[in-house]
Amino acid sequence: MSEQNFDLVVLGGGSGGYAAALRAVQLGMTVGLIEKGKLGGTCLHVGCIPTKALLHSAEVADVSREASKYGVKTQFEGIDMAAVTAFREGIVASKYKGLQGLIKARGITVIEGEGRLVAPNTVQVGDDRIVGKNVVLATGSYSRSLPGLEIGGRVITSEQALDLNFVPNKVAILGGGVIGVEFASVWKSFGADVTIIEALPHLVPNEEESVSKQLERAFRKRGIEYSLGIRFQSVTQHENGVVITLENGATVEAEILLVAVGRGPVTAGLGFDEVGVAMDRGFVLTDERLATNIPGVYAVGDIVPGLQLAHRGFQQGIFVAEEIAGLNPIIVEDLNIPKVTYSDPEIASVGYSEAKASEKFGADQVSSYEYNLGGNGKSSILGTSGSIKVVRVKDGPIVGIHMIGARVGELIGEGQLVVNWEAYPEDIAPFLHAHPTQNEALGEAFLAIAGKPLHAM
Repeated sequence: MSEQNFDLVVLGGGSGGYAAALRAVQLGMTVGLIEKGKLGGTCLHVGCIPTKALLHSAEVADVSREASKYGVKTQFEGIDMAAVTAFREGIVASKYKGLQGLIKARGITVIEGEGRLVAPNTVQVGDDRIVGKNVVLATGSYSRSLPGLEIGGRVITSEQALDLNFVPNKVAILGGGVIGVEFASVWKSFGADVTIIEALPHLVPNEEESVSKQLERAFRKRGIEYSLGIRFQSVTQHENGVVITLENGATVEAEILLVAVGRGPVTAGLGFDEVGVAMDRGFVLTDERLATNIPGVYAVGDIVPGLQLAHRGFQQGIFVAEEIAGLNPIIVEDLNIPKVTYSDPEIASVGYSEAKASEKFGADQVSSYEYNLGGNGKSSILGTSGSIKVVRVKDGPIVGIHMIGARVGELIGEGQLVVNWEAYPEDIAPFLHAHPTQNEALGEAFLAIAGKPLHAM
């Protein structure tokens, strides 16, 4: 048995883990990064990157179908899943190679194997003990299911959906959150019939209600079916498909069922409980500075309760490295982390919804303005509809921005700055947005809520 010693030991090489490692070596620490699979974790290999590659293929399919209305003669002949897979895998392989090179160039020691916490400052990998002055737990997440719903056969998770070598004729999706609506969007563009089953009253239920309703209308127009407000009861499989039964007795038949009911923390059997790390339903509990109850042990990413987003993991990894180095980094609350759903249409948001803002500040202290993308020249050129909603405190800052429409995810960077810097619309309304861009729609919304609309009533 050998022992290796580092200033920082990171258990998990996904978004949060490798971000912590990269920032720590910048700050002069020695780092041991433990990963049982591939560096980059879920996001790079079976999450963010490959699913967005699929969504781009889906967008190209839709554009090719509609090319004639733009004066371009083309013909849509179908989806070549082998070629789609090659495109997706090529993107992932390129990013993976780049990440491996970056980690090596920064002098981070990568330890391959499954790690188990055996002491507050020690992770065991096989027969080796990896000791750190500080330890960061960053073990990531897995696709959840529901009690009694077994994954297998024609009942699949998003990871298995990525590897399908065919386009199903009809697919049912259990869960109308981010993963569910993104795969619904892909499969519909590829030519499948799609039905989403969501127990809550709206699709993307964590978004502004007006945005959820607009997505539902857009999906209905695209021919994507959905059942809302009724819980799943059971599923049976047969030779050619599945039959899903809902609690009201209604049934949905499909070729496959995608289970997209969220992700759970990967913490079981890794020694956290035995060492005394405070846990709740598998999640690692931390204070606001991401420290656990064990001195010198921190946690980041999907195992920490809250938003499960790759960029939240990046931010938390950087935060912890700077915290250990004594830099006292600022806290970014989950509320003020930007969220994007890459369906067609896209959804992007940051900050309070109007309802949550009213609860926080009082309904009489909150106002909002919703700008229709129909008034935006670039959106008309792109052929998208949607809106941008801005929420502010009366005589105070903007506290929420909520958008729906093609490519609005590219606008959330400015939205994040506005909300996190507590900008007043009167202060930012004079700043220019290039014409013609979708970015102008944000400017129009700021002008309007500041009381001086230009192209809006």
